[in-house]
Amino acid sequence: MDLIVRAVDVGFGNTKFVTGVGAGGDIRCASFPSRAYPSPRDPAKALGGEGRKTFAIPLGGLYYEVGPDVMLAADAFRATEIHGDYIETPQYLTLARGALRMMKVEAIDLLVVGLPVAAFAAKRGALEKLMTGRHDVGGGKTVVVHKTLAMAQPNGALIDYATQHDQVEAMEHEQSLVIDPGSRTFDWLIARGMKLSSKQSYSVDRGVSNILQLVADDISQEIGQPYTNLDLIDWALRSGKALTVYQRQYNPARMRPMVEIIARDAVAAMMRRIGGAFNVQHVILVGGGAFLFRKAVKQAFSTHQILEVKDPMFANVRGYQIAGMNYAQSVLASASRPRAAATEGERS
Repeated sequence: MDLIVRAVDVGFGNTKFVTGVGAGGDIRCASFPSRAYPSPRDPAKALGGEGRKTFAIPLGGLYYEVGPDVMLAADAFRATEIHGDYIETPQYLTLARGALRMMKVEAIDLLVVGLPVAAFAAKRGALEKLMTGRHDVGGGKTVVVHKTLAMAQPNGALIDYATQHDQVEAMEHEQSLVIDPGSRTFDWLIARGMKLSSKQSYSVDRGVSNILQLVADDISQEIGQPYTNLDLIDWALRSGKALTVYQRQYNPARMRPMVEIIARDAVAAMMRRIGGAFNVQHVILVGGGAFLFRKAVKQAFSTHQILEVKDPMFANVRGYQIAGMNYAQSVLASASRPRAAATEGERS
């Protein structure tokens, strides 16, 4: 029997996951916003026939609504937690369980997950323990994860790039820099071949959320009261369109000089850590926030070609899946498939 391998990347902005792998090796991915709204009752029952594409994940006596239509469950308060202990929050676990439910499998032999580079060494063991075991994913369904493997997030993108361009062997003795601007953190990774150089790889808290908050603060000053719709600002920046605030248009482009300062700050922190760029053969830019940091990266690496991948938001999770399938084939396949119930038991 083939081993079931899946991957999930619970980011501060979006939760990305793998739903399957096609016969030709194409990795199918999906995502939903990283929002989890708690309720004392199961919202799926309250909605009745007017249901939305969300799931109620039970945890700690509450029901957390997650999924593609989760913004329809939002109230005026933007329920998100952006801090270094993210994996220890109910939000993280319910988002991960929402992804497990959408994978539509009852058991997973190997689940691959990711962490920001700066948190990888300290939190890897705790995350692998958290995600291994039996998970209540709501609606009377459970998913058993037999083994979990954590990776540094940009390492997934490196594997994805090398695989897309059939460069795994060619890059074996070459040095690569992967830059991954996320919602909370600006991550980078230095690697020789596919192997991480931990001392040069790191993260700083200078991500897309800083830029969105900067624009929100400017709008707040203009309208004379707090403006909190960061998701609409994100849409405006990506589309290049103006926002409508109190029936008046606000163009986020006016904040471009300030946005570029944040991007340059993040890149400067990276350059201090990695030293000279003359040994880097490949500079790979990935992540959902790549478009906001592209100019600063190009300025810092004016002598390099900046490489990108298709669907950069899913680069990490595709790489996790590839690494997981390789691990399963080389390590897990030689051992008998675990059949016993998870030792962790069902968490609540």
